[in-house]
Amino acid sequence: MNRSRDRIKTYSSRLRRVSVQAALTCLLPLPLQALTLAQCDRITHVSHGGESDQTDLGEGRVMYMTWWSQEGTSKDITLMDCASGAALRFRAAETNMTRGRTSFDKVDAALEVIALHESGARAFATFDRIAADLARIARDIELYTSEEESCACAALYPDALNGKRPFDLEANTAKNLFAPRN
Repeated sequence: MNRSRDRIKTYSSRLRRVSVQAALTCLLPLPLQALTLAQCDRITHVSHGGESDQTDLGEGRVMYMTWWSQEGTSKDITLMDCASGAALRFRAAETNMTRGRTSFDKVDAALEVIALHESGARAFATFDRIAADLARIARDIELYTSEEESCACAALYPDALNGKRPFDLEANTAKNLFAPRN
C-alpha cells in the first residue's frame, strides 16, 4: 500500500511539474516563422485580387505582380528596394478597368525592359531609368517610398526593415493593398 502511495506522489509531482512547464511555455512568445516566397503568392482581396510572381532581383531588390479581376482585369508590377523602401510600380496589363481606356497587355515587354536593366551594373539600373524606358509601354508609372515592408522583402531580406512597418501575412491576405486605379 505504501508503495502505491509513493508512486501516486511521484506521479502527481511529475504531473505538476509538467503542467507548470506547459503553462510557462504558453506564456512565452513564440519565435516568428520566416516567410517563404510561396506564401507571398496569395489572394489579397477575396476572389478577385492578389499578389504573385515574387522574384529576388538580388542586392536587396525584389519584384512582384499584383492582379485584379473584378469587372475588368489588371496586372501591376512593383520593383522595390527592401532597405530603403524605394519602389517603382506600373500597370503592365489592363482590360475593361476604366471607361475610355483601351485594353493592353505589355507584361512580357515590361519584363524584358526590367531584365535588360537588371543584367547590367546596379548603379545604372535606377528606378528612374527603368521608369523612363517603361514610359513607352506601361501605364500609371509611379515612383514612391513605401513605409511598409512587402511580403517579398520580408521573405527574402528580413533584416532590411529599417523602420518600416513589418509585413504581416495574416493581415495582408484578407485585404487588397493595391486597389485598381481609375
